[in-house]
Amino acid sequence: MILSFKPLYRYIINLLLLDSLVFVAGYILVTFTKINILYSDIALLTICFSIITLISLIIFFRGRKKESDSQTMHLFVSRSLKLIFELVLVFIWFIISKKTILSSLLLFFILYLIFSLFSIFFILNTLKNKSI
Repeated sequence: MILSFKPLYRYIINLLLLDSLVFVAGYILVTFTKINILYSDIALLTICFSIITLISLIIFFRGRKKESDSQTMHLFVSRSLKLIFELVLVFIWFIISKKTILSSLLLFFILYLIFSLFSIFFILNTLKNKSI
């Protein structure tokens, strides 16, 4: 059981390293520049995107143990849920919280890009070793 989840643990550790890198870069950005971004916004968005990416990782790796048809379905569900959760996050961030200043928009979409690329690279790396 532990050996089957070894790649998942590796990607969770990589996700934590990415989170720490974003936290450090955000702290440096807030401290040494005059950009109107709160560190709490950076931390909150990073945690939200990390949770969404982690859910996507778990669903994808859960499907890796199944047969071929189920693997494809888990991949689609993983990507679809990630998109739906990110759309809900967009709604909450921009509509409910009213964070519509330019720096907040840029922060959101830069973090969206970072975590989406991380997710895409881990899926492609996994599929390179074993196709569906």
